[in-house]
Amino acid sequence: MRKIDLRLIPWLALLYLMNSLDRGSIGNARLYGMEASLRISDKQYLLALTAFFFPYSFLEPPSNLALRMLRPSRWFAFTVFVWGVAMMCHAFARNYRDLVGLRILLGAAESALYPGIVFFLSCWYKRSQRGTRIAAFFTASSIAGAFSGLLAAAIHNLDGVGGVAGWGWIFLLEGLVTIILAIISLWILQDFPQTATMLTEEERVFIVRGLQADQQFSAGSGEHFRMDIIWQTFKDPKTYIVSYSPASTAYPKNSLLLPLQLGFGATAANLLSVPVYVWGCILTCIVGYFGDRLGQRGYLNLALFGTGFVGYVILVTSRKPGLSYFATAWVSSNIEGAYKRAFTFGLAVGFGNLQGAVTSNVYRAQDKPLYTLGHGIILAYVGIGFLTSLLYLIVLRRENAARARGERDEVITGLDNKHAREENGVFETAKHAREEKGDAWSGFRYTL
Repeated sequence: MRKIDLRLIPWLALLYLMNSLDRGSIGNARLYGMEASLRISDKQYLLALTAFFFPYSFLEPPSNLALRMLRPSRWFAFTVFVWGVAMMCHAFARNYRDLVGLRILLGAAESALYPGIVFFLSCWYKRSQRGTRIAAFFTASSIAGAFSGLLAAAIHNLDGVGGVAGWGWIFLLEGLVTIILAIISLWILQDFPQTATMLTEEERVFIVRGLQADQQFSAGSGEHFRMDIIWQTFKDPKTYIVSYSPASTAYPKNSLLLPLQLGFGATAANLLSVPVYVWGCILTCIVGYFGDRLGQRGYLNLALFGTGFVGYVILVTSRKPGLSYFATAWVSSNIEGAYKRAFTFGLAVGFGNLQGAVTSNVYRAQDKPLYTLGHGIILAYVGIGFLTSLLYLIVLRRENAARARGERDEVITGLDNKHAREENGVFETAKHAREEKGDAWSGFRYTL
């Protein structure tokens, strides 16, 4: 697996690093005078942030389906290129209308990356291998949080060069780097294991068979899209439970709030936020390692939400990356069928990100210095995350038990099974049942 790790994980982490930098650059631009230059109010700034989340959320499910239908290397390259262009255009915004339009375009383009990467990794790694790899790329968000402010402070020194304000140079340079990475992605990224040119034929067979042995029966099968997969996803109650769990982690990065409310300037506040993100990076790697080792992601998820809840009770304003990582890693382990996994994960992450339209408006300038409203709403989200994770764990445990008792057994033609029930489906072979039902097949077991 080392060959795959070295080829995929560092590059995906780099793309996600730029994603986090680009998405957060508007906050740094605000610190360096963007609002005054565009003559917009605090309320208009918050509305511009909100506009980003609607296309970002609603386009994630169809984007994941497009990723599965098309070549991932080309899909990632195209969407990353578009958001790089959108980033550079921010530097030339002249009013509120320009800013909102560019935020909508940026949200549409960036919707492909995060859920796409996690789904993409689920097509390469077994469930026992997946958590550490997802954690490895997810740490890029913490790294970006730690150093984006310092990078912005350095770029701001270009203020006035070429007639562009310092905050405009933040968008220009970060967007340019993003475009360069998009072009290189065409040659760096592979598609799926069965077509990977970096692997030998023996290695491709080894990877695909390993995935199939891990109950990912769609691996290497050339599965085709069927519209009934969409309806299966919407009819599955677990879809709605997992949608609320990532939603509870969709709160903003608030590590800058405490230094700012204590009276520090923009650069000093950015410096003081670095230790928070460094700790977040370390924590994400730790929980990723133990999640794969123990195979008990549900219980670790509850522990992380519990610590997050306590943290907000005492007004610790840092973001817990481990929460978002674990919710997504757990969900990706319990869905079979490539298209269903892609669509379900897009829905879950999309609904979670939609809550960003709420959380981007709750830390208002008028609430300084305590931000009681913002902290209270985020505390509620963390509480919801704990409860939905607990409910998801209970549902999966009960479903595994029911399958062990034979209550979900399908009728297989020519096979005598006293537990089989026609309401569970009638199929010619067990293979046919696996392909049609995915994770609803009686032989599939959920990861707790």
